Amino acid sequence: MDNLPRAKTSEHQTKVRKANPPHSDRDGKLHRSIKPKIPKKNKKKGATLDTFYGAKIQNTEEIEEETQANASKPSKGKGNSPQTHEEYESEMIKKMEAFWEEKREIMQKKFTHLQNQFDQTEKENQALKEQESIKQSQNTKKLEENIKYLTDKVIDLENRGRRDNLRIIGLPEKPEINTKLDMVIQDIIKENCPEILEQGGNTATDRAHRTPSTLNPQKTTPRNVIAKFQSYQTKEKILQEARKRQFRYKGMPIRVTQDLASSTLNDRKAWNMIFRKARELGLQPRISYPAKLTIYFQGKVWAFNKIEDFQLFAKKRPELCGKFDTENQRARNT
Repeated sequence: MDNLPRAKTSEHQTKVRKANPPHSDRDGKLHRSIKPKIPKKNKKKGATLDTFYGAKIQNTEEIEEETQANASKPSKGKGNSPQTHEEYESEMIKKMEAFWEEKREIMQKKFTHLQNQFDQTEKENQALKEQESIKQSQNTKKLEENIKYLTDKVIDLENRGRRDNLRIIGLPEKPEINTKLDMVIQDIIKENCPEILEQGGNTATDRAHRTPSTLNPQKTTPRNVIAKFQSYQTKEKILQEARKRQFRYKGMPIRVTQDLASSTLNDRKAWNMIFRKARELGLQPRISYPAKLTIYFQGKVWAFNKIEDFQLFAKKRPELCGKFDTENQRARNT
């Protein structure tokens, strides 16, 4: 049973060799030539593959010939007249120019629209900036007014807290070595206004001290003395007497003034030159709270809050024009 398939195979191989004898190529190698298989007829379509592909090739060649023939023929114009190649090119150029012109106009319109929108946006931004600038200016002005109001309020409160105080200027340093400062103040009252003691006024002080607290060896002038009185009425009587005459301590001249905040004192010092000149001219000058100058001129009392206001007043009066040199005063202050 095992030999039967082998015999059949050998017999089949022998038939194939006879039908397809070997042949040699240029290299001397033997090859068997294989005959192409003949396609069977397609019973449904009734045509072979060669016929089908041949028909397709023939149709393609016919289409190419027809295309070449149409290309060689001149096209017809509007009046069914033949159109040359130059006319065709000219017509196409005109169409292209019209096409791009239309596109250019569309782009120009879009650009103009965008430019208008940009300009409008710029105007709106500028308007917003101006509004914001105005708003900031208003806020800044309001803040400055509030700061000035609060500053003045604080200064006023400080001055009111000092209303029971007197400032003694020019009192020699260390007379309190053997006597305390409060006893020195009692001696000043006895020497300059004894009537207050005779009337039974309360001249007692809560405290008295030098300011600043430390002595500067480079300064030759003595430090001021600040005295706080228990009675506001007694303090006012002493101050009124000090305005009438020169106070002294053991024969040495001293000044007694109202104790005020440092900023208020600086504002009052700005009037020093004008105050002295007005006293020389008999204008009866006076510095009222907080730093206002009053003078008596031509039967009237005039008050000035600022030096500039007094300058304008003096320039308009021939009797006062040129007699108050405020520039020199400013130079001394600086």
